[in-house]
Amino acid sequence: MAAVIIKHMNQPLTQQRIRIKFGKYGVQRFVGHLDTARTWERILRRAQFPLEYTQGFNPRPRMQFAAALSVGVTSECEYLDIWLLRRLGDSLPGEWIDRLVSNSPVGIPIYLLEEIPIRGAALPTLVTSAEYVLTPAEDGPEVTDLHTRAAALLAQEHIERASRDKTYDLRPLILDLRPETDGSLIANLKTGDKGNARSDELIAAMGLELGQVNIHRRLLFLSEEAVV
Repeated sequence: MAAVIIKHMNQPLTQQRIRIKFGKYGVQRFVGHLDTARTWERILRRAQFPLEYTQGFNPRPRMQFAAALSVGVTSECEYLDIWLLRRLGDSLPGEWIDRLVSNSPVGIPIYLLEEIPIRGAALPTLVTSAEYVLTPAEDGPEVTDLHTRAAALLAQEHIERASRDKTYDLRPLILDLRPETDGSLIANLKTGDKGNARSDELIAAMGLELGQVNIHRRLLFLSEEAVV
């Protein structure tokens, strides 16, 4: 009897792993990463997803974000993995994406819901870089000034920045920084476990404040493949 109980306890709980692609706009851009995670817990519970929970004294839904988004930045390419205790069935994504949409607050559009392998790599480890669109805010610099600052930044061999009482070189984390014909500036920044450049740090290194530039994350690159 004991052997049967042990075998039952060792059976895997996870029946399905789902990846959700969503955005952050409007007032949601001012919501920090931890509060965004709490928001998603409420969305998923209200949408009645069969969530798997962590073990311990404070069980939480088992979920994982790709890369934290800096406060004040909008995005159209945020990713979230969730683990489920039962499969969603043949209605994926149909009914379930509708449930997410109807239970999400204004400013969090839902773009995609798809099944991925349960034993696939952890989502944060797949992120290699992020692409941002930078445009002058209403009280920000002129377009020509923004482009001049970007060129001056790229001309530097080293860009020393401080984070959490530690210094680091931002320059090798800037993979691309180029002007577009519409006046915007496109920045491709290294992101993930092997180096992480924050968009607000890039703005600060250009001698500007976050409120002077609108920042929008339009792409995350996962495992050398652009996810659109």
